[in-house]
Amino acid sequence: LDRAGPAPPGRDGVNRPDVRIRSAVLADAPALAALSGQLGYPADPAEMHARLSRILARSTDAVLVAELAGGAVAGWLHVVEEEPLETGPHALILGLVVDAQVRRLAVGRTLVSAAESWTGARGLTTLLVRSNAARVESHPFYEGLGYTRIKTQHCYRKAVSGSPEAE
Repeated sequence: LDRAGPAPPGRDGVNRPDVRIRSAVLADAPALAALSGQLGYPADPAEMHARLSRILARSTDAVLVAELAGGAVAGWLHVVEEEPLETGPHALILGLVVDAQVRRLAVGRTLVSAAESWTGARGLTTLLVRSNAARVESHPFYEGLGYTRIKTQHCYRKAVSGSPEAE
């Protein structure tokens, strides 16, 4: 996956930056970590490098990077192929973040479009995304891209014995 060109035109007439969508590489870890912090999930570069290394080794995952002219990483998207027993196969966007300095300039839209292409290329017909109820700015974004809210749910967490969180 490697697509270059201007982001899709916006409805507001604002000039869009040239964006190249490519697969993430391990050298992107510091930029991905910084962007994760903007999303509210701080990670140090070494931790992100380790996560990215494991994810890139899986054939069911893709981490897509939006790169601006000049090489700056403007955003990332993590998409995964799943096959839950109850619903069958689909793709799921696990994370999407765009640098605050270039939000609303179609970088996110371009990343989602690339994830949709990745999904279709794998023979899947459905792409899901979950958005925290507290992220109210993201709901109209996804709805504007044609996504339909299908449910609202609660998320629970428990640290299990033997895990670092439990200690």
